[in-house]
Amino acid sequence: MTMAASGNASWILISASLVLLMTPALSLFYGGMSSQKSVLNMMMMSFGALAVVTVIYILVGWSMSYGTHSFGGFVADPFEFFGLRDSIVSPDGTYVVGAAGYANVIDIGFQLTFAVISCALISGALADRVKFNSWLIFIGVWVTLAYFPLAHMVWGGGLLSHHDGSISARIFGTVVEEGERIARIAPIDFAGGTVVHISAGTAALVLAIIVGHRRTFLKSVQRPHNLPMVMLGAGLLWFGWCGFNGGSAFAANGIAGLAWLNTTAAAAAGIGGWLIVERIRDGRATSLGAASGVVAGLVAITPAAGALTPVTSLILGAVGGGLAALGVGLKYRFRFDDSLDVVGVHLVAGLWGTVGVGLLATDTGWFTGGGWAGFQLFVIQILVAVAAMLLSGVVTAVIALAIRATIGWRIDPEAEHNGIDFALHGESAYEQAGGAIR
Repeated sequence: MTMAASGNASWILISASLVLLMTPALSLFYGGMSSQKSVLNMMMMSFGALAVVTVIYILVGWSMSYGTHSFGGFVADPFEFFGLRDSIVSPDGTYVVGAAGYANVIDIGFQLTFAVISCALISGALADRVKFNSWLIFIGVWVTLAYFPLAHMVWGGGLLSHHDGSISARIFGTVVEEGERIARIAPIDFAGGTVVHISAGTAALVLAIIVGHRRTFLKSVQRPHNLPMVMLGAGLLWFGWCGFNGGSAFAANGIAGLAWLNTTAAAAAGIGGWLIVERIRDGRATSLGAASGVVAGLVAITPAAGALTPVTSLILGAVGGGLAALGVGLKYRFRFDDSLDVVGVHLVAGLWGTVGVGLLATDTGWFTGGGWAGFQLFVIQILVAVAAMLLSGVVTAVIALAIRATIGWRIDPEAEHNGIDFALHGESAYEQAGGAIR
């Protein structure tokens, strides 16, 4: 391995560790936003996703996402690299070298962490009311039928990628670069606007509708029980996101540095965008709003981190924070119980980031000198976003309805009233003197 490849390998290993940290960080973020009687269950949903998705990814996830035998550009053969066969060590005993020039096993670990956090994000829509086993079954099936196919379509050379045969290539034609025929207008999803945030946000919306609302929804005020925990979770998510976006350059190079800087710029601007909306709408700027604005800005920049300048990242992040702050109100208007604002933050900001990169991409965006080709990029970004929503929405609906018709989603009303932590896990996070649960 060359010195450059060794440095790149080190960076991606660090990035994979940072992204892995994001799932426990999310459990803090969601746990603090939930009630005192459901904080452990909320955190367990993130840790449960970490356990289930890791197992499935090793067995079939890598193969379905990045296998070479594609089924119509939708998904790759799950058995080609089943159990990571032929993906880590070659027959001669040497490590398989990946596309970036370092050991392929490093890429496998990095991509595994993306699948985990994508699934964990969905749990925020289901606080206080669902069976833990139903959640684990759902996430195991959803990652297999929704996330892996979408990862293949966007990043594995499938229908939503820049490769020949993709939707963009069929609509806008192809060109030949370095001996390879690719789409003339290449869709941009640097680190997961469609694969991660739009897919998870859409799944959260569909689940909130099918599972139904909490019995206290719109009847009493639902306040976060521990705002310092929320702020800590947001800070750790921001830290982990540096690997999420910076690592998606797959090298320790200038693009990784640009992605890091753009990520920080958008997160900071996201705070401002959210707090401005809060101040105008509610008359005050809150710590919950600041923490949520961080995440909204991070979500917005995810698909665009390597394609914008720091200044346009400020614009993207600020608009993303403001739109997400407005988006969380959708659940009250349309009466779906997205408990911890997954739809408002991840779907709304994810859609804006995916579409916004078509407007602001450096030299190629519609508003930044791209001209007619920039408009075409804007169009293909919309089409890719819609396709991701449709895939995730349909798959989620089928799985959710099947679970509702069989083992069911909801815990019993008494357990929901008394607290899901003790009912499902036999534990409580907080106790008063004498042992009574707060």
